[in-house]
Amino acid sequence: MLNLNSLNPQQRQAVEAVKGPVLILAGAGTGKTRVITFRIARMLQKGIPPGNILGVTFTNKAAREMQERVFKLLPRRPRSRHPEGKAAADDRPTICTFHSLCVRILRQHIEKLGYKRNFVIYDESEQVGAIKKILSHMYPKGVKAEPSAILGQLSRLKNAGEAAPFYGDADARALALHLRPRYESALRACNAVDFDDLILLALQLFTEHPDALESCRQKYQFVMVDEYQDTNHAQFKLIRALTETHRNLCVVGDDDQSIYGWRGAEISNLLDMEKHFPEVKVIKLEQNYRSTNTILKAANAVITRNAQRRGKTLWSEKGEGERIVLQAYDNDEEEAKGTVDEIETARVVHRVPWSEQAILFRTNMQSRPLETALRQRNVRYHLIGGQSFFDRREVRDFLAYLKMFVNPHDDISLLRIANVPARGLSDVTMERLVHASGERKCSVFTAMKNPVVATSFMSRTRESIEDFVHFIERKRELLHLTSTGGDPHGLQEWASRFIDEIGYLEDLRRSEKNHEAAESRVRNLKELICTLDRPEAAGKSAMERLELFLEEITLDSEREDEEEEAGEAVTLITMHSCKGLEFPNVYIVGLEEGLLPHTRSKEENSVDEERRLFYVALTRAMRTLTISHCASRKKYGHATPAHPSQFLHDLPPDLIEHGTGAAKKAVTPSSGKSLFAGMIASLD
Repeated sequence: MLNLNSLNPQQRQAVEAVKGPVLILAGAGTGKTRVITFRIARMLQKGIPPGNILGVTFTNKAAREMQERVFKLLPRRPRSRHPEGKAAADDRPTICTFHSLCVRILRQHIEKLGYKRNFVIYDESEQVGAIKKILSHMYPKGVKAEPSAILGQLSRLKNAGEAAPFYGDADARALALHLRPRYESALRACNAVDFDDLILLALQLFTEHPDALESCRQKYQFVMVDEYQDTNHAQFKLIRALTETHRNLCVVGDDDQSIYGWRGAEISNLLDMEKHFPEVKVIKLEQNYRSTNTILKAANAVITRNAQRRGKTLWSEKGEGERIVLQAYDNDEEEAKGTVDEIETARVVHRVPWSEQAILFRTNMQSRPLETALRQRNVRYHLIGGQSFFDRREVRDFLAYLKMFVNPHDDISLLRIANVPARGLSDVTMERLVHASGERKCSVFTAMKNPVVATSFMSRTRESIEDFVHFIERKRELLHLTSTGGDPHGLQEWASRFIDEIGYLEDLRRSEKNHEAAESRVRNLKELICTLDRPEAAGKSAMERLELFLEEITLDSEREDEEEEAGEAVTLITMHSCKGLEFPNVYIVGLEEGLLPHTRSKEENSVDEERRLFYVALTRAMRTLTISHCASRKKYGHATPAHPSQFLHDLPPDLIEHGTGAAKKAVTPSSGKSLFAGMIASLD
């Protein structure tokens, strides 16, 4: 028997409301997943056939977790089997993603649309290959736009239509419009579809073949959708088509956590539920099991500033808790160092492990000073929701160039950048050079300089090899001539010049699907170049300064081999990636105008979504919360003024404690003894 006594009254009401349309407004930390799994288990207990239950999530991981949790709640029972011994297909509820659902539907009915049932789904590399093939036939002399950029524009056209806002490469957009019919014909000729086609083809099937739609409605008679505030227009149409007749639709979500409008999510799907299902029962989950009331009061005060929302007020039985600490720093590097100081003070003095501490930020570019500060203090960390600054393509390319200038016999670095940007050193050429270096037991660079090896190539390739060798040697010579300590920007200027000479920034811009992503990569590289000249390296030669820089960048590689628990690390995470997660101690950095709310939000009239993003960040904290902002922040190596975010004005003053940095806080005699005892204990 399923025990519902562990649920609070609102959760229980949501679990027992099985028939008809239901909207469960699940505030942050209110036990949403628990309610969904109990609800499915309740339906099974009431005798609803498993095959008639459909649960739709946004990730395969969430779907698997939900399946496991449902069956842990129910007593084990023998699975029904077909005569030939296989487990019955309808033995379990269908819990899957939108795209997985559409694949299931299309496998049964796609023949009605002229495809064979054994259609294949093209991944990105196969899509790019199809576009390259079309381009080679239509434009033998080549085109300006990259195939990947054309693919990006094709995806936008499919998902949002030609009237959607335009971003990125104009040439790629024009080519996408022109190539789309040929691209779709090419895929169809191969009995293939791409990821974007799955939902669109399912909708086409429902429109053109009502019998297929009716078959799906008969199968999926009880439908649940998780994270409903994140659904886009096509997903909304799909769910509405499936449930319009039987009306057994339960959607779970929180309009206050709708933060993906930039990728097509429509908050109106949740806000306007009554327009499509006037009889909908609305159940609010407001008891929070995660955070203290101080954190929840702050979050409630922030989000109530949004006019377009369904009212709800989170509360907790966890008590008031500590006040929120607001830190102000002079610049972003001081902010990074101060945040790491706080983390280390918490670890050493209060025995708070790294795994219970997380740093949240708005944009990926904010991770550089944070990662640098963590590395300098030997603090283990892992980055979620964004690639590590030091693992980004443009950063790795640049570091490979620097390593080549320090040591041209570094084969790994040479092979990475030999043809980046393209300079006529193809993969085939480099394979031959690697083979030649192996035969002669020398580095690839030495093989490139060998006249005997060079004569084995065609004249144009030979020229490319010679040009590359001369470039490396010339830049090494300039590096030796760069002043030792008199010019504080010697390395920066030297690096900027060689980057300009090879046209790397232009190559980066060409390789990206949209303008914003390209400029982000350019900004990352310029930010890194501006850190080449370190004050502590003054007086050393340029080569010594460069060697020191590379050593510091790679200093944490040794720590990867230390015998530490894999999960024992500080979490660095973007605000967009932290939804659904929780951390005992949270540091939100960069609460400044232009970052949060982002500069674009005023142009796009999306400040409300930025406020929801702040709300999501606030509600990740369980015990303590620290928020910081800077007076200036570096852009392209230059300090620019920064101003506190308007959202900070929404925080009730009585919930805030103004900090001055962990290292600067005054310590009373009694707390001093406690701190000392903690430090001694940490050494044991």
